[in-house]
Amino acid sequence: MAKKIAILIRDRQGEGLRMGLGLTLADDAVDVYVLDREVERNEDNDLNLETMKDMGVNVYTNHKGNAELEYLSTGEIAKKLPEYDNIIPY
Repeated sequence: MAKKIAILIRDRQGEGLRMGLGLTLADDAVDVYVLDREVERNEDNDLNLETMKDMGVNVYTNHKGNAELEYLSTGEIAKKLPEYDNIIPY
């Protein structure tokens, strides 16, 4: 049975994005949340975000500087978290 997994990313963005993408291989439902800061623009992060978009992974943010990601307030994010089976912080 597929799990619902949330990846919460703050400090280790590269690792968190890589983990979010990797978990899609297990056929689990994965949502990624980039919190409190802009995504670091580099080749790896850009590729991971593009691949997640192509695979239908939801990527949310509470930072308005991440214009390419779907914005949710911190309160809206907090309301969504109880629906997940696993929450992995980075």
